[in-house]
Amino acid sequence: MSRRVAKLISRQSATTSLADTQEYTPPGDYWSWRGHKIRYRMEKSEGSESNNIVILVHGFGGNCEHWRKNLPEVSTYADTYAIDLLGFGLSDKPKSEAFPSPDQLYTFETWGLQLRDFAREVAGANPNKKVHFICNSVGSVAGLQAALIDPEISAGVMMLDPSLRLLHWRKQFPLQIPLTSALQTLLRETDLGKWFFSKVATPEGVRSVLKQAYHNEEAVTDELVSAILNPGLLPGAVDVFLNFISYSGGPLPEDLVPQVNCPVRVVWGEKDPWEPIQMGQRVYENLPNIDRFIVLPEVGHCPMDEAPELVNPLIKEFVTKSS
Repeated sequence: MSRRVAKLISRQSATTSLADTQEYTPPGDYWSWRGHKIRYRMEKSEGSESNNIVILVHGFGGNCEHWRKNLPEVSTYADTYAIDLLGFGLSDKPKSEAFPSPDQLYTFETWGLQLRDFAREVAGANPNKKVHFICNSVGSVAGLQAALIDPEISAGVMMLDPSLRLLHWRKQFPLQIPLTSALQTLLRETDLGKWFFSKVATPEGVRSVLKQAYHNEEAVTDELVSAILNPGLLPGAVDVFLNFISYSGGPLPEDLVPQVNCPVRVVWGEKDPWEPIQMGQRVYENLPNIDRFIVLPEVGHCPMDEAPELVNPLIKEFVTKSS
């Protein structure tokens, strides 16, 4: 993420007003969780009686719409849900203290609990009808956390380009830690952070970021830009963004993988510029519970959207095998 921030700070772009998003009403339903409104989408085949549940979990800055190319196909064999994590998409964005405060809200423990409760309360998961968490980027850590919290309903976790969490304090050099902390505090507690966010949260800014993440720039469509941008212009989004980029604690995915009681599948875009595949292979290939490490050639950080024709069959194979 540090490389992402450094690249983005150097970019200038036009400003888009909040008024542009007031008519933004994508499809979805809402669930009340601990007093917060959570948006989700569900699709399943008419008349089907599936014993599989799939919950699709987006990454940092994403939302349900990042799975719009996967929901229809996955729903032919599973009750399929895509969810906006608390703070993202059209889910509520409550004010939160920042890490390392004990009152920090935007943590993987929070999102893991959200996913577990959603699986049981909305999707109907139970020991006889388990859930597969299919996750991208930082959503992978949330999915692992949910599987760890409630192993009796967790059938498997598939991680698509999982976050390596390179800003975690355990992955920084000792001299780097105070410098990173100072930058995080500067962005969070001064106008610099809001200025930076205002430059990113524009059509041009979002398109530029996505073109970094995607190897195939033709996959960065106007529809995708709008789906990512519009929720980011809602009240509270800037505070969630600044809060999360200050989060250098919590679990590392490689700590969680050996603890879960279900298979974990890793799928990685070969051309991911943010989470280098060579580092991912060193971290994950020899961990317990990893059943396969699959490389997707010529694909970037968000393979479910950039290459659904490759990812959808892999989801089906994983769900079928681990059910």
